[in-house]
Amino acid sequence: MDNFIELLKARRSMRKFTDEELTQEQVVALMKAALMSPTSKRTNSWQFIVVDDKEILEKLSHCRAQSSQFIAGASLAVVVTADPLASDVWIEDASIASIIIQLQVEDMGLGSCWVQIRERLTASGMPSDEYVREVLDIPLQLQVLNVIAIGHKGMERKPFNEEHLLWEKVHINKFGGDNSERG
Repeated sequence: MDNFIELLKARRSMRKFTDEELTQEQVVALMKAALMSPTSKRTNSWQFIVVDDKEILEKLSHCRAQSSQFIAGASLAVVVTADPLASDVWIEDASIASIIIQLQVEDMGLGSCWVQIRERLTASGMPSDEYVREVLDIPLQLQVLNVIAIGHKGMERKPFNEEHLLWEKVHINKFGGDNSERG
């Protein structure tokens, strides 16, 4: 990407992937990016489970009542977990790592989609985090934030259109401050 804004505009949720696998070098690059993500007080409370086994990806595709079936078609899934005993801001730390992974994915010309796990349910009503924990044998002290499905893009998505920026959400100096000259 030429610059960061172009990378942000290009990063769109991808729910359809080709059958092409990722190389070991690509997976290593993604994990390097994750491991370099900032954390509060450098606690590194996150842990990542990299899944490329098709049977496990199929099982993970049932982690939510809806909006997770496409995980089965991904080449890879990164399950982002963190230890709340290591950091009281584990959600923030794991979220930062997740978006760093997604931006690295986009920079590599691949596609990804964040599947929220925390506070979600499976079709049977089971908490999604319990389901993922069982599928992947995740220890109890770790909380599951999300699953990031990754693969070669199986469809075209238009870049984010800057005309849709919500400048009314930006406030100058105080809430409700003048934003009329922005954008």
